[in-house]
Amino acid sequence: MTRIDEIAPDIYRLCTYVPELNLQFNQFLVRDDEPLLFHTGMKQLFLTVREAVAKLIPPETLRWISFSHFEADECGSLAEWQALAPQATPLCSLIAKVVSVDDVLAVRPARALADDETLSTGRYRFRLLQTPHVPHCWEASLLFEETHGTLFSSDLFHQCGDLEPSTTNDVVGRFRQTLVEYQKGPFANYMPYTPYTDATMKRLAALKPRTVAAMHGSAYIGDGERAISDVAQVMKEVLAGAVT
Repeated sequence: MTRIDEIAPDIYRLCTYVPELNLQFNQFLVRDDEPLLFHTGMKQLFLTVREAVAKLIPPETLRWISFSHFEADECGSLAEWQALAPQATPLCSLIAKVVSVDDVLAVRPARALADDETLSTGRYRFRLLQTPHVPHCWEASLLFEETHGTLFSSDLFHQCGDLEPSTTNDVVGRFRQTLVEYQKGPFANYMPYTPYTDATMKRLAALKPRTVAAMHGSAYIGDGERAISDVAQVMKEVLAGAVT
């Protein structure tokens, strides 16, 4: 079953827990004049996610489908959503559009936003930030909802387990634990650490988000600037080799 929780005004977290992976897969629906879905989930989650969306809006009215990078849990069911919603348009970085999305997956071409370009869905305004290799992949980008200060962080703040929808408590410790555990197994180095990582994380922290909506785990509500800075330090320590 997919759980629905409002984590910020008109922003709903749609969460499906997969016990075999001990992992939550979260999509975020923004209910507005032009509804936006961030993350589609994998193809096998399409039916349950569609049922959750239908409790919030008529699914066929979905206008925008956004995601960070080209990966199954980010945009795996994009074609199914576009077939269901005739006006639904992918919203991503130019690199994602040109390199993968339009040719491989999209039923209708994506709209690419330039770095720092904004898009209004009615009451809410979104800013795209190009974040190459953060969390991973060349085409990566993140969306920031400026009206209420919500950062859609994709795999940043990744936490394993069946967790509460949102929290004001520490999630950085959970993120560290996940990275350390992943470094011991087949998913080691799934987040690269490059010479540009620190500058990208500082740019995200400067947004001062009030809510950080993570793909896996709880959304964090509180001092987003501090939390992102702390996550950046964890990434440096664990991924740059200080922790083995």
